[in-house]
Amino acid sequence: MIIKHRPRRDATQSEWQARWETLRRAPRVIVLALLILAAFVVFGYRLWGLQIVEGGRYRVLADAQRLRSEVVPAARGIIYSADGVPLVRNIPSFKVVVMPAYLPDYDVILPSFSPYTPEDVQVVFSSETEAVLLRLAVLLDMPYITNGEGDEGPGLRALVTHGIQRGYVYRPVVVKKGVDRDTALLIASERLTLPGVDIELDSRREYLHGSLVSQVLGYTSPIPGESVEAYEERGYDPDTDRIGVAGVEATYEEWLRGQKGRRLVEEDVQGRVSQVVATEAEPVPGGNVHLTLDLDLQEFTQEALLRGMSRAGSPRGVALVMRPQTGEVLAMVSLPTYDNNLFARGISVEDWQRLNEDVHRPLLNHAVSDQVPPGSVFKIVLATGALQEGVLTPDTHLNCPGTIVLPYRYAERDPAGRDQTFYCWIWRQGSHGSLDVVGGLANSCDIFFYKVGGGFEEDDFEGLGPQRIAQYAELFGFGAPTGIELTAEVSGTVPTPTWKRRTHGENWSTGDTYNVSIGQGYLAVTPLQMLNAVNVVANGGLLYHPQIVHHVTDYEGNVVEPFQPEVIRTLSITPTNWALVQQGMEGAVAYGTATGAQVEGVRVAGKTGTAQFCDDIKCGVGFAQPEHAWFAAFAPVENPEISIIIFLYDGGEGSQMAVPVAHEILKYYFTRDKSTP
Repeated sequence: MIIKHRPRRDATQSEWQARWETLRRAPRVIVLALLILAAFVVFGYRLWGLQIVEGGRYRVLADAQRLRSEVVPAARGIIYSADGVPLVRNIPSFKVVVMPAYLPDYDVILPSFSPYTPEDVQVVFSSETEAVLLRLAVLLDMPYITNGEGDEGPGLRALVTHGIQRGYVYRPVVVKKGVDRDTALLIASERLTLPGVDIELDSRREYLHGSLVSQVLGYTSPIPGESVEAYEERGYDPDTDRIGVAGVEATYEEWLRGQKGRRLVEEDVQGRVSQVVATEAEPVPGGNVHLTLDLDLQEFTQEALLRGMSRAGSPRGVALVMRPQTGEVLAMVSLPTYDNNLFARGISVEDWQRLNEDVHRPLLNHAVSDQVPPGSVFKIVLATGALQEGVLTPDTHLNCPGTIVLPYRYAERDPAGRDQTFYCWIWRQGSHGSLDVVGGLANSCDIFFYKVGGGFEEDDFEGLGPQRIAQYAELFGFGAPTGIELTAEVSGTVPTPTWKRRTHGENWSTGDTYNVSIGQGYLAVTPLQMLNAVNVVANGGLLYHPQIVHHVTDYEGNVVEPFQPEVIRTLSITPTNWALVQQGMEGAVAYGTATGAQVEGVRVAGKTGTAQFCDDIKCGVGFAQPEHAWFAAFAPVENPEISIIIFLYDGGEGSQMAVPVAHEILKYYFTRDKSTP
């Protein structure tokens, strides 16, 4: 087959002219063509600008509308007793949040001046937004307008406004935590009419034994306003995070808090999370703290202390049980106390006022926060120092006539001055007669220790003196915190002549020395300090840091902070002198002032104390002052397992009121294993 090609014919000049003439006669066609061409140029330029020049910015804005980086909270660590019983747990809870970006409408008005603070920014809500927030306040049964200056706390509107002022537009603003399940479900059911409102799962602390260990555990609380900046620098969110503010919850905050995670979530048009796009960092739960507390012993100790306070009519008391060989605290009871679940749930105004206005301060751990005279329990320190300094020897005998008189040295210049009489506690019944150091301790003879501390001219006996008394008091740990892992521990006071001049503007007298020698006067200690000093006698010279935390584990159970006894110092006292003090304390239980502390089959050593006081709560007239009751003990003497101290505020005689409490605890400790099937 033959295909013939038709030859191409180019347009002639006349034909081109004819075509141009046709176009020239149709201007509308030309204009339309130019407009189409211009439109393509404009659209092309704009498309290039949107996709190439500003594409990255618009992609970020688009992602910001549908994607949100969300913090994943870490579970707070658990606190356990010595035998592995959990003392606290995290339970699920609900919180209500408002996402300002999804509210119907509001305006942000920036101030005309610069620089300005977030509080200078004005937020104006539309009527639709006001209706949403007002309905939410009704459902949550919380104030709407209150600004926080009254007892009701900040209103819901103020919370949302404050969040917007701080720039929380695409970030949830928490308006209420600890919402009950029924209320959370009701709000969720009205979600379509409450744009920008959401329910989030939360957790809160539940203290399983409440007031039994609240003084040890403490509680968690929202970050206080004055500390917000400091905690933000440490990675805390002041709107959602809670911190430990007392007890172990506070001192082990860094271990318990854990590490937050972060994830990228996608939201729908109503601000609800539709899916998790990516997990940027997994949350790491907090570490677990294992205490030295024996929970059964803690419970029995509290019951025994309550019975003792009831018998004595005492409104405040402390009972401590420790291991003198290691410094571990086995039981720590401070009464009155409180239920830390009140703070975990959100304490009411009424409960807060009740706790805060109680003159005996139930929120304080009196074992470490009370500064009170220890009475005759302090005589163990004086006896140790006097023996070591040679003021006393095993053969030294001092006479107790029941009373002694200190002459007033300045009577010639002050005719009104009178001699001062000092009494032994037995003076109404007679006297102790001649005593050595063992007998002085066993019978708690005041006159014996007046002479040991301040000397007595009639006997030509020179005492230890105020400076050396203070020196040995400090060696035993007085005048400084013990270092236990609890908050609000105080130092106490070890008075000296210099201290008195600086504090009271007065000179020191022999009478001051006499008072300090029997644990009175300006001397002030905490119950924990006093028991720690008793431990030094029990173990033969080691002053330990008391410890209430045994070890810490991570969330997988690995020990990250093991227990190790910590010695503050070793007292250079001869074994013979330690033995004499121990004999005196054992004599107090065997035949002296503390016979009520005897436990069958167990050698118990103890020391009673009765300290007169006058404080801002109660005071007497003249010599008729109220009395604190004290008793400290350790057992068995040959190899001490436990030590105990009992303190009863305004409890009367230590031998009558404090000793029975310690006896109950000692008997329980040494017989409970035998009674267990």
